[in-house]
Amino acid sequence: MFPVYEEKKKNLHVHLRTSAHASPHLHNSIEFIYITEGTLELGMGQELFHMEEGDFAVIFPDVIHHYQVFSQGENKAVYLWAKPALAGQFADVIQSSCPQNPVIKKENVHRDIVNAVSCLRVSRKEPDSSLVIEQAYVQILLARSIPCFRLMEKSSVESNDIIYQTVSYIARHFRNEVSLEKMARDLGISKFTLSRVFSGTFHRNFNQFLNEQRLNYVTVHLECTDDSITDICMNAGFESQRTFNRVFRERYRMTPREYRNLYREKYLREELT
Repeated sequence: MFPVYEEKKKNLHVHLRTSAHASPHLHNSIEFIYITEGTLELGMGQELFHMEEGDFAVIFPDVIHHYQVFSQGENKAVYLWAKPALAGQFADVIQSSCPQNPVIKKENVHRDIVNAVSCLRVSRKEPDSSLVIEQAYVQILLARSIPCFRLMEKSSVESNDIIYQTVSYIARHFRNEVSLEKMARDLGISKFTLSRVFSGTFHRNFNQFLNEQRLNYVTVHLECTDDSITDICMNAGFESQRTFNRVFRERYRMTPREYRNLYREKYLREELT
C-alpha cells in the first residue's frame, strides 16, 4: 500500500484515543505509544509487533509504520508525537537509526516512562504549559527507552517505496553537499519523478525540504550545545553562513543568535520560578 507522509505542525501532540487500523504512513516526529486498554498490532518494515496493556513503543522519525487492531472490546492508547527539536542529546540517534523491535513489554517499562506520559498528558491541558518541561519529559522517555532497544541503520529497514527512500536519503545526507540531480542519480530515478514526489507528497520543493531538515539539526544544537553558530551552520550542511542566515530568518523570523538567546532566557526564567 502506498504510504502517506504526515507532517506534524506542533512541537508536541498528546492524545488518549481508541486504537484503530491505520494504513502505512511516516512523519517527521518521534511517536510514542503507551497501551492503556486492550491490544494493538504495530507494523514496522516487514514485521508486526504485538502490544498489550502497559506496553510502550517508540517509532523514530521517517520510519514507515502502521497499526492493526484485532481484539474485541476497548482498545485504547496514549499517542504522543514530538518534534526532533525536543530530543536534545538524542537527536543524532533518532535521525540516523531506529529500533529493530520498537516495543518494550510492560515488565520492562521503567516507571519514569509511565510518569512522563502521565505528566505530558496533564501539561498539554494547561494554558501555561512549559516548552522546557515538555522537552525534559520527552528526553526522559528517550533516555529510558533507547537503552532497551537494539538499534539499526534506518536504511536497513527494507522498502522499495519512493517516499521512504526519499526521506531516508535526506536523513542520511542532509549534512553533505547534495542536489536534486545527485539524489535522483543515487536513487536510480529521474529528477522529474523525484521533483514530483517533493511537490506532490511533501508540498514543497527539494531545497525547501532539505533546508527544513538542516534547520531541525540547527535548532537542537542552538538549544542544547555551546557550539558556535558558524560551526553549527557548517555542520548542518549549509554552503554559506549567508544562505543559512537567510533561510533561518525566513522560517523563524529572527536571527540564530536571537533564537538561542530567547530560548536560554526562557529556560532561565522557568528555572527560577
